[in-house]
Amino acid sequence: MYKRILYRPIESGYSFFLLGPRGTGKTTWVRNMLDNEHVYVNLLDANTFRTLDANPSRIGEYLPKNKERWIFIDEVQRIPEMLNDVHYLIEEGYRFALTGSSARKLRRGGVNLLAGRARIHTFHPLIMQEIGSEFSLLHALSYGLLPTSYKLRKKPEDSLEYLSSYINSYLTEEIKEEGRVRKLSYFNRFLEIASFSQGQPINTTNIARECFVSRLTVDNYFSILEDLLLGSFLPPFTSRAKREIVKQPKFYFFDVGVYRNLRQMGPLDNITQVDGPALETIVLQHLRAINDYLKRGYRFYYWRTKYGFEVDFIVYKRGNPIIAIEVKGSDYLNSKDFKGLKSFKEQYSDSKCYIIYRGSPRKQGEITVMNIVDFLMLIPSLLGAITNT
Repeated sequence: MYKRILYRPIESGYSFFLLGPRGTGKTTWVRNMLDNEHVYVNLLDANTFRTLDANPSRIGEYLPKNKERWIFIDEVQRIPEMLNDVHYLIEEGYRFALTGSSARKLRRGGVNLLAGRARIHTFHPLIMQEIGSEFSLLHALSYGLLPTSYKLRKKPEDSLEYLSSYINSYLTEEIKEEGRVRKLSYFNRFLEIASFSQGQPINTTNIARECFVSRLTVDNYFSILEDLLLGSFLPPFTSRAKREIVKQPKFYFFDVGVYRNLRQMGPLDNITQVDGPALETIVLQHLRAINDYLKRGYRFYYWRTKYGFEVDFIVYKRGNPIIAIEVKGSDYLNSKDFKGLKSFKEQYSDSKCYIIYRGSPRKQGEITVMNIVDFLMLIPSLLGAITNT
């Protein structure tokens, strides 16, 4: 059991949602927090699901006699209509721990009904701070940071098998449940094509052409991935822009291992074409997880001008210095690697600029150069040290 840095929400005494993709460890983490007297309602269990799906109000049959005991409903999005009953029961003094892996189904089921009644938290794959001395950048780059995949790191072939099973079974199961894909084969092709766009401005027209579907279908496919918390867009940073900025968002799968498993290597592929986006993904995973867990309230962007100057990540929160981060996959740097950050610094003079790579740390003018592992370790203090909250 890895010690996660998200604070224990049961200590507040309030009911809560814990949202995150399957396989991130939500169930294990919640059950580890609760005492042995809690009520566990597993909606992945066929019999339990069938009973409550037929009549969601029967959740009342699972209530403990002691209202101090928690009711844990796992994968609550499978029966979103149950949230109406949960809302009522929270008002009656019962405490619920609710996990979910589909934002769309929960929104449709009325999460807003519980606003102020159940606090919402987001769960992510593992990060370096949770793994500690066992952290291996090499393994993370190849097989990702889902807990099961990482625990299998001593047997890489088992990690690979797990990731393949995760994609083939979980995605297929969830997509079928969503009921928004007519032909699964087209969606599977889309997943592979989309993996080639990891960390790149999205051109839905080109992706649609390669997938043999319409542009609207591709937009729907990306929407499904967002709804299932399996990926997210990174918008362009346009605040106070003095130059023409590329307006298309980038897209990142939520875990580098899932990306690597989808991104098949061909005989003509260069490993740097895969490692570069993989390093970016690890950095973004850490930024998002730590920001969510510590409730820092930052937003993330990328910056790219029409003339090709680019910065991979912009970390922004009003009232705080802008953090600009450029990620390089090499062991050494040359002068052109600094052009994007220097161009950004010219426009945003108060920004804090970092370039991270596999080599040794140093200072390059107003740009801090760091090894990627050192930077990952720095993120909590980096976000916390300059926050106004």
